[in-house]
Amino acid sequence: MIIKHRKESEELTIFNVLNRRMTLSNKDRQYYFGIKKGYEGEVMFDEFTEKLISDCYILNDLLFKVNNTLFQIDSLIIISGKIYFFEVKNFEGDYLYNADSDSLYKLPNKEYSNPLHQIKRSESLLRQLLQNNGYNLSIEANIVFINPEFTLYQAPLNKHFIFPTQVKSYIQKLNAVQISNNDESSHLASKLVSLHIEKSPYTQLPEYKFEQLKKGVNCRFCYSFSISVRGQVCTCGSCGYEESVETAVVRAIKELMLLFPDLKVTNSVVMEWCRIVNCRKRISRILTRNFKAVGNSRWTFYK
Repeated sequence: MIIKHRKESEELTIFNVLNRRMTLSNKDRQYYFGIKKGYEGEVMFDEFTEKLISDCYILNDLLFKVNNTLFQIDSLIIISGKIYFFEVKNFEGDYLYNADSDSLYKLPNKEYSNPLHQIKRSESLLRQLLQNNGYNLSIEANIVFINPEFTLYQAPLNKHFIFPTQVKSYIQKLNAVQISNNDESSHLASKLVSLHIEKSPYTQLPEYKFEQLKKGVNCRFCYSFSISVRGQVCTCGSCGYEESVETAVVRAIKELMLLFPDLKVTNSVVMEWCRIVNCRKRISRILTRNFKAVGNSRWTFYK
């Protein structure tokens, strides 16, 4: 049973929009591709955990604070009073584990942070969080390498690594766990959801201004800005995808509100932002039908 679903973070959503409307710096592009790839890996792992048929509780994408320290958990599963939690890595390519230095390298010689250090920290903090709330449960922590194009040379056998070819069998192992103490598991799942922090302080967005962003409505399917309007329908000149003008404009307005939450969204601002509809009355009707008007006459804006 999925108690907390995974959703795309606001940070990633904003980056997706910015990537289409401005040229990101090399540093920002690298960071963006990193969080995007990480999210895609987590979704790949979700496809496996969603197939669990045992009576369990699945919580995805958790952020907790214990003793003034924040920590994240990609996926957590509660079965029969035991917690299994997972750090998902979407690494791709050939890697080497150096036991002498306890380090991880992408061949030939690029060092990466050892995920074992991260998961040990998370396990300790999770245990403290549970104890602070009156729970004393067994915890099993694992690092999941989800990408099928990943190879780790000299991988130690005594570490909690789950490799791409092992994920399916590990899920089958969880399905075989004998169920007990389900009431306690249910209460714990609810408690953890209540302790989850919605707004992450880790957000690292680039600076951007309204004036510098590309204006227009992009295709919902291929993200091209080559949109033409005929009547009530807009058509993408790149892939041919069609959708109603109102749906496309509303989608663009929501992007605008996401990027500039403090901006007063007026008829004029929307016309400048969307640029596919030149009729003020038409834009006004779309705004009135889909958003809440604040004020009146020429001072009206929408939320």
